[in-house]
Amino acid sequence: MIGSTPYLDLLDATQVYFQGEKIEALVFILPLGLLSMVFGAWLLTDQPGQFAKGVAIPFLLMGMLMTTVGSVVGFRTPAQMAGVVQAMQAETPTAVQAETDRMLKVNQAWPMYLGIWAMFGVVGLVLRFALSTDFFQGLGIALVFFAGIGLLIDGFAERRTHPYTDALKMHAVTLDTALTQLK
Repeated sequence: MIGSTPYLDLLDATQVYFQGEKIEALVFILPLGLLSMVFGAWLLTDQPGQFAKGVAIPFLLMGMLMTTVGSVVGFRTPAQMAGVVQAMQAETPTAVQAETDRMLKVNQAWPMYLGIWAMFGVVGLVLRFALSTDFFQGLGIALVFFAGIGLLIDGFAERRTHPYTDALKMHAVTLDTALTQLK
């Protein structure tokens, strides 16, 4: 089974999925997190006024979160991919099922993430346009910015998960069919 085309297709899909995850984390999320923290710190130290403070706080908080997530995901992904591939090579049916289950949970979370980013956007717009204080207007603008960033990151991530999940499901069906024919 290991030399078969469905297995090779699954390995290709695995590599594309994990490589995309690593690149997005290390080339986009991590650097943007670092830049956000630098920008937020600059606003707090060199820009007087409540508007700058309102913008700075989300940039610092989201910058720390993005830096942490980008680092953790980016640096753990190669080992995670190696473990998944090794498990598939050693015990394909069990490994494929475990990875399929994991990916189904990942895919079930996308609506929640979309809701969080939508909430950031709506709250940000309300703060920006419904309130007249500089602090809350700055906070609102920053929330709208991070709503867009979150939608962008998760938009790419979600689109990366579906072909991988489909390849896992296809391989599981192929394995089931092969095992049934052997009986």
